[in-house]
Amino acid sequence: MTTPIALGTDEARSRLHELTVIDVRAPGEYAGGHLPGALNIPLDRIQHALPDIRRASERGDVLVVCASGARSGNACRILAENGVTTATLSGGTGAWAAEGHDLHRPKGASRATWGMERQVRLTAGTVVLLGLLLGLLFHPAFQLLSAGIAAGLVFSAVTNTCGMAAVLAKLPYNRPRAADLDDTLAALRNR
Repeated sequence: MTTPIALGTDEARSRLHELTVIDVRAPGEYAGGHLPGALNIPLDRIQHALPDIRRASERGDVLVVCASGARSGNACRILAENGVTTATLSGGTGAWAAEGHDLHRPKGASRATWGMERQVRLTAGTVVLLGLLLGLLFHPAFQLLSAGIAAGLVFSAVTNTCGMAAVLAKLPYNRPRAADLDDTLAALRNR
């Protein structure tokens, strides 16, 4: 297994012309702004795209990006387990934008979907409040909803994974259309 390296934003920017950049965020997040030339292959579609990513890595270096670096790190581990050498962008697109580098948006893109972290915070907060409210109004056992979310958040922090994000990624607005993914894979093959 190969270990992914982390590139800083300045190094990635200077090498952008020679890198194949894969953005593993949800399509709505990608539409909100991505590195120039980045191709959108959501994290849960990495296995499906593995043959094309492997061929791209044989032609040159692959940089995997997400919002903060957590999902791209997970994608790099999956790819490394399959013998594909990759790099991740330290701090993700958040760090890229904070350094003043341009983010591109697809033509015709309407409003951007909230980032996955924001979606998770909204969902977790809503379920916690709902559990507390139902516990006060109906039966204290409903407070177990809040306890379950708290336990999930602790588990998420300890393991650097997020089950709630995995579930939310399945929602229609977080999924690529099959045609979009096919177009992305065709573009990857032609690089």
